[in-house]
Amino acid sequence: MLTASFPKTARLRSPAEFAPALKGRRLAKGALFVLSATSLHAPAASPVDASGSAVDAPPAAPIAHGARLGLVIGKRNAPLSVSRNTLRRVLREAFRHVRLQLPPRDYVVRLHSRIAQGSLTSLKQLARAEADAHFARAIRQRDDSVRPARPRT
Repeated sequence: MLTASFPKTARLRSPAEFAPALKGRRLAKGALFVLSATSLHAPAASPVDASGSAVDAPPAAPIAHGARLGLVIGKRNAPLSVSRNTLRRVLREAFRHVRLQLPPRDYVVRLHSRIAQGSLTSLKQLARAEADAHFARAIRQRDDSVRPARPRT
């Protein structure tokens, strides 16, 4: 039985893991968050030889670990640590529920606008609704890419 968990293998941790997803395709943008993702194939880092010049790398292999999540919740847009931690918790929970349905990519959710002063309850509800919509869009885009194009009549 598959469970909706959030293991360490489903997290982006180092800046090198975040960079391709942040430079990748923007899947969704809402009032609070931007969802970006890598392509279905992991970008291969160019190996470097002893002299420091790049060596030809083999083609990128598919990501074998499934969907992974990285969060960028900065102090500039969420000055209170309570708000930042609440947003992280809500986003991780939303991702955990849909992780097995998402295509195997690295996803980064970035807070792009300043949050309004208000209750944590309203912030949680707003963040969860937006996160669910963004992840649903990512799932739909996967389904659209798998589905063959209809012939024009």
